Amino acid sequence: MSKIYIALIISLIFLLKIFVPVYAYHNNKFGIHILDENDIEDAANLVNSQGGDWGYVTIVIREDEKDQRRWQGFLDKLREKRLIPILRIASKQTNSHWEKPDLKKINDWVKFLNSLNWVIQNRYVIIGNEPNHAKEWGGQVNPKEYAEYLYQFSKALEESNQDYVVMPAGFDASAPNDAKHMDQADYIKAMIRHKPNVFDHIEAWSSHSYPNPGFSGEPTDKGRGTIVTYKWELDFLKSLGIKKDLPVFITETGWAHNMGENKNGYLSIETVNNYFEKSFSEIWNDPKILAITPFILRYDGQPFDVFSWKNKEGQYYPFFETIQKMPKVKGSPKQISKGQIIEKILPPFFENEGKKYGLGIFKNTGQSIWEKKKPTDIDVNGRTINILPANPFEDILPFEMGIVFYSEKEENVLGMQIPSIFDRIFEPIINFTREKANNN
Repeated sequence: MSKIYIALIISLIFLLKIFVPVYAYHNNKFGIHILDENDIEDAANLVNSQGGDWGYVTIVIREDEKDQRRWQGFLDKLREKRLIPILRIASKQTNSHWEKPDLKKINDWVKFLNSLNWVIQNRYVIIGNEPNHAKEWGGQVNPKEYAEYLYQFSKALEESNQDYVVMPAGFDASAPNDAKHMDQADYIKAMIRHKPNVFDHIEAWSSHSYPNPGFSGEPTDKGRGTIVTYKWELDFLKSLGIKKDLPVFITETGWAHNMGENKNGYLSIETVNNYFEKSFSEIWNDPKILAITPFILRYDGQPFDVFSWKNKEGQYYPFFETIQKMPKVKGSPKQISKGQIIEKILPPFFENEGKKYGLGIFKNTGQSIWEKKKPTDIDVNGRTINILPANPFEDILPFEMGIVFYSEKEENVLGMQIPSIFDRIFEPIINFTREKANNN
């Protein structure tokens, strides 16, 4: 084989490594930014309605919130509601700003994130938030420090598990150059000057495509500072020599309405409703976009109540129902399906078309829920076993055990090492009979 062919094969493998984790499934791009676990039910009702399935939620996880039990419970609830998480990594908040992240704590973050059983195979992670604001980076604007943090964090995640899809922080595209802010273009250029390979381990782009000025721009506006800011961002990256074809997650967007405590001359609810409907149906249908998670489903007080989709009385504004009624698609994200045979109640005893059928106790050690009315292929130590829809028992969640009917190919059955209950009962009798026969 020539060196050219070898180079082409290596290049193809490299490209597949980059793009398959993100593009590997049919996609429901509807999503919402949520505050905490209490929003999961309503988020599912919003983004998985009208034929939709596997929509998205974006949520912030702070350094001082790394409780494994809490966040595993959160992911388990998303799994049951068929929602895909986008986790945004944050430091701790003080009175005036967010603390500057510590490079020494990256390994702790990686260890924590790897301790979780994620909802789907792709693990979507955003590193930070609008670092071109001083308040988001320890009270200072420092693109060199953020570039180092982003590179080290994204590299550590990718090396720990290839399933991570890491995104840089969403930037404020409308920020000026002053003591508390830096223009996004200047900021990114400074990042690249300090760390030319800063985006080497980045596989998607997180965009804060807000409709400015004043969070009140029209959905038809074009360019930087609009709801299609991501287009300007991607073009700008290419102009700087970044050749990656990055898919887009709009993780913050939305219009400020006049129903908050600080109305500030913002838009009427009716206008916001019309803008959201037009944007989702006519503008955000770009195949480049994999998810849109407007900010924010529920926020009761200042300063973000003007973006909330819900008022203090617990009632949703009309644009919630408008988006809920829009047609959606059924997403089909890839999940890791694997299990462990705990006990064969009945060994594979019935054969049909090259398969053996049995009854056993299995433990779900993967990501998918084994639904009692749906056949599921699972991996058991490298063997493919099919959990049958004839299972009369309950759904089996990850970490749980249950009794299931199953089938597998005959050649796999012959290699099984786990004895059944019947094997254990009859084995002494069989051995005794053999000994008697041999003695005679």
